Amino acid sequence: MIDKQEWHEYTFDLGDFPLLRGGVLKDGKLHYHQLGALNAPKDNLVLMPTYYGGGGASNRAWVDDALSPLHRQGYCVVIPCLFGAGESSSPSNTSGAQAGPGFPALSLSDNVRAQRALLQGRFSDAMPRLVMGWSMGGMQALQWASEYPGRVGSVLAVCATARCYPHNRVFLEGVASALAADAGFAGGHYTAPPVRGLTAFATVYAGWAYSQAFFRDARYRELGFASIEELLAFWVEDHLQQDANDLLVQLRTWQRGDIRDTGAGDTGTQPLGCPGVMMPCSTDLYFTEADARRDARALGLACRPLVSDFGHVAGGPGRLPGASRAIYDVVKTLLAETQEWG
Repeated sequence: MIDKQEWHEYTFDLGDFPLLRGGVLKDGKLHYHQLGALNAPKDNLVLMPTYYGGGGASNRAWVDDALSPLHRQGYCVVIPCLFGAGESSSPSNTSGAQAGPGFPALSLSDNVRAQRALLQGRFSDAMPRLVMGWSMGGMQALQWASEYPGRVGSVLAVCATARCYPHNRVFLEGVASALAADAGFAGGHYTAPPVRGLTAFATVYAGWAYSQAFFRDARYRELGFASIEELLAFWVEDHLQQDANDLLVQLRTWQRGDIRDTGAGDTGTQPLGCPGVMMPCSTDLYFTEADARRDARALGLACRPLVSDFGHVAGGPGRLPGASRAIYDVVKTLLAETQEWG
């Protein structure tokens, strides 16, 4: 019996999992975090895919916050962990030929199809009442509605777009190049962490994660950092705890992200057919408000920007109280819109 008030972690065996672009993920594992249990009508499932570099526990803030409409309201919340992020199958936890740099190329569709297999195998093939996520998690939410039309109650994509736009792709190539330039990286065949490469990666990335105004007006002090140097040191320390090949596998998945690219082939960009909201940040430098508005129009979704100087970070689970309240308001509305759905 699952304790409805406690988080639990499980791993779902995918076996040899066929990939969108060919090949197979050998002995695939999908790790997930779960709070609550599926009810008899099967209409209380909320799915929260994880974001780039984030563990499943990072998404819990959207549920554990007493202000959240998901807090202690009887929902079955499932947080499936992104391939490559260290909990589900990743270069760092895979053995044999697919370990390290031998790990196969993955897509958002591969992640979403694995999550569907999880719901089929352990949740009676329940249809999610809401799929929501931040950054790459938001991209997966949109992918879900595209991949499985009619099987998603509603979607919420925070600081995300329906595909990785060209400038976003170039930004990612820049941080990847900073990592690979370290001779210690050795094309992914390192025997010790490539510290210089990870340091460069983190330092370059930090300049993109926030807005120009965030740095100009010293908004980093609101996050507890006395200086830019302290903020950068935090970013470096965080990235030194991560595996370099894991970071690159996730990054390449992000770069390939495109809602039109599904297991059913190129579906084109068309209305998703379910309620949904895109919440870009007004100062996000890579998942831009302009791109999100364009996607929202094409997909038939509402667009509710987060107005903030904190850039992409503004939408992160539990990062900023004001942004969190705005996200909760949208979650409450979407759950109400799907009240009779099931």
